[in-house]
Amino acid sequence: VYRPNGPDGVGGRGQRIHLQLWDTAGQERFRSLTTAFFRDAMGFLLLFDLTNEQSFLNVRNWISQLQMHAYCENPDIVLCGNKSDLEDQRMVKEEEAKELAEKYGIPYFETSAANGNNVSKAIETLLDLIMKRMERCVDKSWIPEGVVRSNGHSSTEQLNEEQEKGRCGC
Repeated sequence: VYRPNGPDGVGGRGQRIHLQLWDTAGQERFRSLTTAFFRDAMGFLLLFDLTNEQSFLNVRNWISQLQMHAYCENPDIVLCGNKSDLEDQRMVKEEEAKELAEKYGIPYFETSAANGNNVSKAIETLLDLIMKRMERCVDKSWIPEGVVRSNGHSSTEQLNEEQEKGRCGC
């Protein structure tokens, strides 16, 4: 059960959601399958290996692929540099990864599958992003067509403007 944090930091009402995590390991042999998974996904945890510079260099390509094939034009993505527990083998600097995430406007976490560091936080961040997107879409869709909002726009005009700006394309 997912419990989003409200503006006061207190968890809201619980919502049952279906979460699937698919690990393709970024391998070329899974490339044709991954684009099929992209079409039905609303968000992505994009992981790279902090001990492998090529893994980090592939992130730009993966983001491009996600944007091209995903359910939404601008899917929710959380970037994770994994293997943060292997500090002595690190090949990618934290500043480099943060700069890349900032360039794409996505959150960044350094995680460790070995000790669980920041794994839950990264997943919760992704869920929050997806749920906020869904709430924006649902909130606009339940208002009857033609109802004039306080800003002077009808619900249809408002929804069309939001979709044109890429805020609610799902």
